[in-house]
Amino acid sequence: MPIESSRRLIYGVRRISQMRDVGVAEPDHRSVHERWAHLRYAAVGQLLADPPPKGQLRAQLVQLAARTWRHPVTGKPVRFGLSTLERWYHRARREHRDPVGVLRRKVRKDLGVQSSVSHAVRSALRQQYTAHPHWSVQLHYLNVCALLESHGPSSPVPSYSTIRRFLQAQGLRRSRRLTSRRTEGAERAQNRLLEREVRSYEAEYVGGLWHWDAHVCSRKILSTRGEWVTPILFGVLDDRSRLICHLQWYRGPESARSVVHGLCQAIMKRGLPRSGYHDNGAAMIAAEVTEGLARLGIIDARTLPYSAYMNAKVEVFWAAIEGQLMAMLENVADLTLDALNEATLAWVEYGYNRTVHSETGQAPLARFLGGPDVLRASPDSAALRLAFTKTERRTQRTSDGTVVIEAHRFEVPNCYRHLTHLQVRYSGWGLTQVHLVDEHTGQVLCRLFPQDKEHNARCVRRPLEAVAMRPGAAAAHETPTGPIEPAPLVAPLLSKFLTQQAATGLPPPYLPLPEDPSALDHPTHDEGDPA
Repeated sequence: MPIESSRRLIYGVRRISQMRDVGVAEPDHRSVHERWAHLRYAAVGQLLADPPPKGQLRAQLVQLAARTWRHPVTGKPVRFGLSTLERWYHRARREHRDPVGVLRRKVRKDLGVQSSVSHAVRSALRQQYTAHPHWSVQLHYLNVCALLESHGPSSPVPSYSTIRRFLQAQGLRRSRRLTSRRTEGAERAQNRLLEREVRSYEAEYVGGLWHWDAHVCSRKILSTRGEWVTPILFGVLDDRSRLICHLQWYRGPESARSVVHGLCQAIMKRGLPRSGYHDNGAAMIAAEVTEGLARLGIIDARTLPYSAYMNAKVEVFWAAIEGQLMAMLENVADLTLDALNEATLAWVEYGYNRTVHSETGQAPLARFLGGPDVLRASPDSAALRLAFTKTERRTQRTSDGTVVIEAHRFEVPNCYRHLTHLQVRYSGWGLTQVHLVDEHTGQVLCRLFPQDKEHNARCVRRPLEAVAMRPGAAAAHETPTGPIEPAPLVAPLLSKFLTQQAATGLPPPYLPLPEDPSALDHPTHDEGDPA
């Protein structure tokens, strides 16, 4: 055996012997097999590190057999016979790679077999679990007992503990039900959860991934109209730092307007993220939200249907809202929306964001400021308001130069009178900001205002402006700046035909009518007679 290995073995044996002499307790994390291996090696390992002279092995084994050792499981004093120690010594001496591992207790041949569970019980349990993966162990046990009783008294009924150990050993754990709905999408989500693994994740950079979601409050508040309403809480959370970027209560139900309002505030306070994670609610996937995220360069990542566990970070935060914030407000009887928002922002900014997170080991605010980050500067409020709008196609009324949006007419500047189909951008919750955009470049051309018929009746009609060209097309279609020459009296196409007729050298193929006034007064032939 190499010298270095011998030194390590001697140190290990002495260390184990010292621990047992002073009564130091074994670490609880070690298995029973490891404890037995360490004890056996402590008994015979010194003979391997310092081999006895020839003929002295038996004498030293006799001395070891007279010693008292501490039982690795019970801790009581125990002795080992001479033949047992000799067998351990020769087994460890023959193994050079792992002399401690070879002294482990042998694994039972029937380990994990559970012979008390018959083949019929195994088949019944697997069939039950396949048909009902949401059943508890108690329910599986009761149904198996009822099945065996129907087969007669000869069928042995295993105990509840045996059934529980069998299901656990086979990996047949109770699966949680994602939703009570029985739709096709819900079944696909449930099967995916059973067939695919679930892993925790964390973004590498601050601002690399944001989570946002809405939460229904557990209590009602008093509105300004004297009504009890249930508020909706919208929150944005940074994945890496767990910082709450923005948190605000809104009067329900959840809407795209509240989502956009909350996102704009989170962006203005923290910056532009790179991607966002949210569920598939109607407000979350509204056209204003999806188009706004695309214009701001934010990847729109969504959870799978009926899979709220994929957005678990923000879902866990809602538990803190109910367990801490709402618990501290339980004695406030006439809680209003303004008071609730004021208390919520104070709690999240000076409580949650500055408290050490149990998973990251840092306060969310400190981890957010520490980076690294991939955040971008936030646009101004006007740019954000314009970004979160939806784009639709409208047909211009040539009679009065207007387009109809949400049953309201908007006037189009007459420089765009040549466009039949227009693209407009607006938000569904308000028509105060309606813009005309270029369908080729997406550039905002102008703002559209509602039609004011009374104003039009009092004002003088404006002269027509020059037709506006699409940006980038003016160079290819430049308008002459000098005076426009008058067009020829004879059209170019007719002039071409006259030239071709003259080139033939033939007179025009018709006979002119003589201009004789007397003949006109007293015609001798019919007007259509060529004679």
